[in-house]
Amino acid sequence: MNCNKKTVKDVDVRGKRVLLRCDFNVPRDKETNVITDDKRIRAAIPTISYLLENGAAVVACSHLGRPKGEWVPELSLAPVAARLSELLGKPVKMAKDVVGPDAMALAAGLKSGEIMLLENLRYHKEETKNDPEFAKKLASMADIYVSDAFGTVHRAHASTAGVAQYLPAVSGFLVEKELRVIGGALNNPERPLVAILGGSKVGDKLGVINSLLDKADTLIIGGGMAYTFVKAMGGKIGTSLCEDDRLDYARDMIAKAKERGVRFLYSQDFIAAREFSPDAEPVVISGDIPDDMMGLDIGPATRKLFCDAIRDAGTVIWNGPMGVFEFDAFAHGTEAVARAMAECKGITIIGGGDSAAAVEKFGLSDKMTHVSTGGGASLEFIEGLELPGVACLLDK
Repeated sequence: MNCNKKTVKDVDVRGKRVLLRCDFNVPRDKETNVITDDKRIRAAIPTISYLLENGAAVVACSHLGRPKGEWVPELSLAPVAARLSELLGKPVKMAKDVVGPDAMALAAGLKSGEIMLLENLRYHKEETKNDPEFAKKLASMADIYVSDAFGTVHRAHASTAGVAQYLPAVSGFLVEKELRVIGGALNNPERPLVAILGGSKVGDKLGVINSLLDKADTLIIGGGMAYTFVKAMGGKIGTSLCEDDRLDYARDMIAKAKERGVRFLYSQDFIAAREFSPDAEPVVISGDIPDDMMGLDIGPATRKLFCDAIRDAGTVIWNGPMGVFEFDAFAHGTEAVARAMAECKGITIIGGGDSAAAVEKFGLSDKMTHVSTGGGASLEFIEGLELPGVACLLDK
C-alpha cells in the first residue's frame, strides 16, 4: 500500500464544501450520556481549523457507538457538536439526519468558514455495508473528501472508502501523521527496531507476529498471549489464558525468529493469583505456575529483560498490555514498559487501543513520539494489510 498520499495542503479548498470524516466515537457516562473524554474531538481541531481558515465550508461526519442501523437517541452526536463548538469558539450546525432533507438543506446553505455535523452515520445500516447509493448521497453534499479518522481506515465503509468513488479524496493532518510515523518506523526504522505485542490472544496477532519477524531486531511477547508460548516451550501455566490450538504456531514462530536472527523475548517469570479479581493477592512465580493459579502480569525479572531491550532501541512499536493493567496489583509490568519507552532516546510509537489507554493512565502520553488513534487500524497497518480508507486517497 502506497502511504504517500495527498493531504489537505495539496488541494485548493477555498470556496469548496469539504466532507470531513472524523473519529468522534468518544466515551460517555452511561448514566448521564455526558462526554467523559474529548481527546478525539480535540485531535480533529487542527484539520478543521485549517479548512475553515482557508475558506472551506466543512460538513463533518462520524459514527458513535454501535446503533446497528437503528435510530438510538442516546447515540446522537449532538453532545459532540456542542463540545466541538466550544473548542472552535464558533457555532457548529447540527443536522437532524444523515442524508435526509435537513442535512442536505444545511449543507447546501453552508458558507465558507462555517461547519456543520451530520447525525451518527451508523444510524444507517448502509454505512457499514458501504452501500454505493448511501455513499453517493453523502458525497453529493461536498466537492472534496478529507479522511481524518485513522481509527476507521481499516474498514471499507461508505464514509471511509465509498465516498472516494465520487469525490477527490485526501488525508487530514491526523491520518497524514499516522501514515508518516508508523509507515516510516516499519519501512525505514532507526535500529534496533523493538516490537512489543501484548493483549490476550495470539490468534488476534498471527499476521502481525509473522510480519514483524521480517522487520524487527527484537520481538517481545507479553500479556495473556505469552502463556501460549510458555506452554509451547514446555512450561506449566496453571489456569492462565492459553490457546492450545496455537501451540505449534508458537513453536514455529520461535524457530523462525532464531533462523532470522531476531531476538524473541517472552515472559520468564510471572505475577500470579488464584482468582481473576482486583482484590486477588499477587504472588511472584519463577518457573512453573501452580495448577490452581493464573498469570496476570509479567514478573520482575521479565520486566528487567524487556525494559533493557526497550531503553537501547532506535525505534519501539508497542501494541497490547503486559498484564491486567486495569487491576492496580497487576499493572506493574505494563507501567514498567511504558516508563522504559518514556526513557528511550529513540522513536517510540504506541499502537492505539489498550496501550494508548495505559500510557494515558500512567501520565506518559506526552513522553512518546506518537500515540496512534487507531488500535485495530494500526495493527493491520503493522501487519502490512491494505487499509481501504487509505488506499482510496489520491497518491502524491
